[in-house]
Amino acid sequence: MGESFIKGFDHASVLVADTNRALEFYVGVLGLEQNHARPNLSYPGAWLDLAEGGQIHLIELPNPDPVHDRPAHGGRDRHTALTVSDLDQIIAELDRAELSYSLSSSGRRALFCRDFDGNTLELIEK
Repeated sequence: MGESFIKGFDHASVLVADTNRALEFYVGVLGLEQNHARPNLSYPGAWLDLAEGGQIHLIELPNPDPVHDRPAHGGRDRHTALTVSDLDQIIAELDRAELSYSLSSSGRRALFCRDFDGNTLELIEK
């Protein structure tokens, strides 16, 4: 196989029903910072910066996928994986917000959780 044309990660978009409510999770619980340089688009949303580059784009548009009856363990569903510096701190924040999560079954320092719209995140300590 030849050299890859892929150079890196830029952003992942996440469909949400209510941007402000989604910000309560992504900023209030996970501690991401909102980037207010988001262009004026025809739909609501927010850009969130990741500490080591890249972004999460919250996009407030109708979700064509079912939100309910998703697998109980997020590792068996579509998900976005993000690295974290301290998994115990994330666990404390999720517990404080009374949000459920499941630890990775691989034995890694990682967990799976869902945002308020049922989108799954894998958070991996590195």
